[in-house]
Amino acid sequence: MKTDTIAAIATAMSDSGIGIIRISGDEAIQIADKVYRNRKLQKALTKYESHTIHYGFVVKEDESVLDEVMVSIMKKPKSYTMEDTVEINCHGGVLMMKEILMTVIRAGARIAEPGEFTKRAFLNGRIDLTKAEAVMDIIHAKNEFALSSSVKQLKGSVSDKIRGLREDILYEIAFIESALDDPEHISLDGYQERLSDKTDSVLKELDHLLDSADDGRMLKEGINTVIVGKPNAGKSSLLNRLIGEERAIVTDVAGTTRDTLEETISFGGITLNMIDTAGIRDTEDIVEKIGVEKAKKISEDADLILYVVDSSVALDESDREIIKMIHGKNVIILLNKSDLNEIVSENDIYRMMEDIGNQIDTKESYHDAKIIKTSTKEENGIDALTELIKEMFFHGKVSYNDEVYITNMRHKEAIMDARQSMLQVRKSLEMNMPEDFYSIDLMSAYASLGVIIGEEVGEDLVNEIFSKFCMGK
Repeated sequence: MKTDTIAAIATAMSDSGIGIIRISGDEAIQIADKVYRNRKLQKALTKYESHTIHYGFVVKEDESVLDEVMVSIMKKPKSYTMEDTVEINCHGGVLMMKEILMTVIRAGARIAEPGEFTKRAFLNGRIDLTKAEAVMDIIHAKNEFALSSSVKQLKGSVSDKIRGLREDILYEIAFIESALDDPEHISLDGYQERLSDKTDSVLKELDHLLDSADDGRMLKEGINTVIVGKPNAGKSSLLNRLIGEERAIVTDVAGTTRDTLEETISFGGITLNMIDTAGIRDTEDIVEKIGVEKAKKISEDADLILYVVDSSVALDESDREIIKMIHGKNVIILLNKSDLNEIVSENDIYRMMEDIGNQIDTKESYHDAKIIKTSTKEENGIDALTELIKEMFFHGKVSYNDEVYITNMRHKEAIMDARQSMLQVRKSLEMNMPEDFYSIDLMSAYASLGVIIGEEVGEDLVNEIFSKFCMGK
């Protein structure tokens, strides 16, 4: 199918050593030939072999030299888009890149839409939708684990798993349809038991993928971490130490922090989306009260809560309120200001937690609570904190191995739909329904999984996905 030729700046719009203008389409090489000249005027770019690079100049319409360049030629189908593709490597000034792009546009190309190069790679069958989305995830990866997961998805870790499940489901659909069409030669005797085993197997795989979704989100987006505690416990000082700079205002006046302060930090390959909150206490100050309520609300959705306790001040009703609030959450308790006279011990924390646990009739063992003694002033305990976070999320919920992680909410929703269809198959088996009932729900599961890799999606969804891509990719 003949397509128009598109062009865009493929590198960041900032001054740099090198800039790249990418051209793709049926006329890509011919258009590039109109603006390219080599020193000896030997032959046109169309005459060169694929996957070669050539030194020369980009010229304006009046043949005046615009820039000294290297031009790469990649002929279809062996290119990113599976179309003829040319990349002009020029000096990386923003003005220069724009001038060369406009020269290419005037020569016959049009400006590419966001993500259109990758969209063409998908439409031309070079990559499926999971791999296309992985391209954008690689660009936006916040840490080495998110990057590794995205690279594995680009290589096919998710699509291979989904295709395998679809093949298993399709085999059962084909068997049922063949048996119904030709009952004399294909028997369904004992088939329900076999289909039941296959249904359980597929459901187990789907459940495993869904279990990875929250881990995958944290790999991709970071661990949402909220710092809570009473006023003047050292929450803002902790944030400053973790960031490595004086980001939050720290004073001896209780209640200095009245609103949330958000920062992103990375260590050991993991990302923490840190939120410092207002100190939690009863107050008549309207602004501070709003901050306290906001702190409580944010804590509800946190992946991790850092509860900072001033060990030099006795526990009170505010601490009881905080412990109730963080009950059942992923929490690390920091006994801060360990450089001062210690009034609060670990046992004091345990006793208050057990007392509250008895009141709310919980069976949770508070002796498993993670408590670290810290001094943000002397930077004691910070290393122990970072190691504990790694332990909790690397060897607990998130481990860095060959696991396939679902990091895309669209994928998760499709897997949930497929799971629901497979549960319906199981229900039909239990009710001893006719075989064509199984086929209907199996086909529904097959279609839901097809949405993930792009075999069951409409044009509107495709356009929406690629509209989120950056220009030039």
